[in-house]
Amino acid sequence: MIVGIGTRRGITKEEVIEAVKQALDECGLSLGEITSFASAKLKENEQGLLEAGETLGIPVDFLPDEVLNSYSPPSASQASRFGLKGVAEPAALALSEEKQLICRKKIYGRVTIAIAR
Repeated sequence: MIVGIGTRRGITKEEVIEAVKQALDECGLSLGEITSFASAKLKENEQGLLEAGETLGIPVDFLPDEVLNSYSPPSASQASRFGLKGVAEPAALALSEEKQLICRKKIYGRVTIAIAR
């Protein structure tokens, strides 16, 4: 499973970890089923996201805009102001094997989570 993550600027590690855990609980999944976190290239310097991946032992992959924009996510996104169709859903889909969203994006405070398999 791939967890796509969109964040507001200045996010903390704790906010990311809490959002991931809530999303997994709601979808009936466990951390052990997650192979990667995925986000937009513009988030590659977001310390809270990097630290959350490190703390949980899950790699964080940052995808270029053209990869994210090659997917048509089912949910509208505020990422359009950055020229993106979305972040959480397209990122999760891009790295997933089956290209199937099992949890559409949901916002947890300042973190957006989507999960794909």
